[in-house]
Amino acid sequence: MSPLEQNQVFQSLSSSPNARLEHCAELGDGLGAALWSNHHDARDYQGPAHHTLSCYLAGGTGTFRRERPDTKGAPDKLCVLPAGHESSWVINGEIRLAHLYFSAEHFAQAAITLLDREPRELQLRERTFLDDPQQAHNFRQLIGLDWDEPGERLLASSLAHEMIHHSLLTQAGLREGLRLKGGLAPALRKRLVEYIEHRVAEPISLGELSTFAALSEYHFARMFRESFGMPPHQYLLARRLARARKLLQDTALPLGEIAMACGFASASHFSNRFRAAMGGTPGAFRAAFR
Repeated sequence: MSPLEQNQVFQSLSSSPNARLEHCAELGDGLGAALWSNHHDARDYQGPAHHTLSCYLAGGTGTFRRERPDTKGAPDKLCVLPAGHESSWVINGEIRLAHLYFSAEHFAQAAITLLDREPRELQLRERTFLDDPQQAHNFRQLIGLDWDEPGERLLASSLAHEMIHHSLLTQAGLREGLRLKGGLAPALRKRLVEYIEHRVAEPISLGELSTFAALSEYHFARMFRESFGMPPHQYLLARRLARARKLLQDTALPLGEIAMACGFASASHFSNRFRAAMGGTPGAFRAAFR
């Protein structure tokens, strides 16, 4: 079963006799996008594991949440459906909409790098029928790309990352009444972020990071995961790939030099990791932006 097929929001719409999946794509690194049409339906979402961003493309003027029948959708209206939320929808008339799905790990990395916050401090605010012209424009750009063409799928993946960042910058807030236990001290977390950023090109071991933090490897790994929302090796790989994407877009450096600058053992190791995360090779990614 593909990651999209395991997504609860995707599953709910797929099981509807009235909803039609026009197109969908895995965009690499756990990202997914789908284009739907639906009519005269009722759908429930109950505690999905992934976050969903939704944009109404056409219709939707008869769509509402069951507990808010007086508030209805319209083209270019957006909904933010965080992981773990519950919602019940009634669709009167016809609607065409696009979804972007992303994981808790995407949220965690953006929380740390964009907002300098621990992911567990923050929550994505649930929003219904939001006006956000920039994000609506991003969605229309996203569906205008050919997700079946490798180069354009890579462009879609890059745009999806920008859309996630936009959502966190505009729709994330501190959790109410939160009392954090465990994890790394905020000052140490910030020093670790800087330490890793400055040494992305170097081989960094768990032992090196735990020594820097003055903790045993066992306690460091456990506390790192509490504060970063992912294990150290996953965060390090994500930062290496982010650096690689920027170098591929902004420079003409040979792929071998980019591999070394981002801490990969070889160009082939870099290519394999990049393809697994992004759904295409570094060369194809660079070509797509040119």
